[in-house]
Amino acid sequence: MRNLKPIIIIAFLAGILSWLVAWWMIAAVSFVVTVNHKLKPRDGFLSGFIGVALLWLGFVLWRDIPNEHILANRLVGPGLLPLPNGWMLMLLTVILGGLIGGLAGWSGAIMNKAFRK
Repeated sequence: MRNLKPIIIIAFLAGILSWLVAWWMIAAVSFVVTVNHKLKPRDGFLSGFIGVALLWLGFVLWRDIPNEHILANRLVGPGLLPLPNGWMLMLLTVILGGLIGGLAGWSGAIMNKAFRK
């Protein structure tokens, strides 16, 4: 339960800032939130990963469900990406976003640990 607050803050702030500024703000938000909450490196990674993965899952589903998965299915298969179906593309997107947020959160936790007395 201690990690629930940073996860919610990361998802909320990263969503707003990536909408207004650029997609890479997810890394900056994960880094800053992890430093401010003084999390352990493992908890920092998990908070960043889960927060950003949930955010990107929401974005992907919000954009993909209304168009009945047409774009995702056209990108996979013999087309642009060699994946079996559109759901794998969504899973790959969520994992990639989660890794970016997780590594930024882990970096924040390591930096916090390095400068702590």
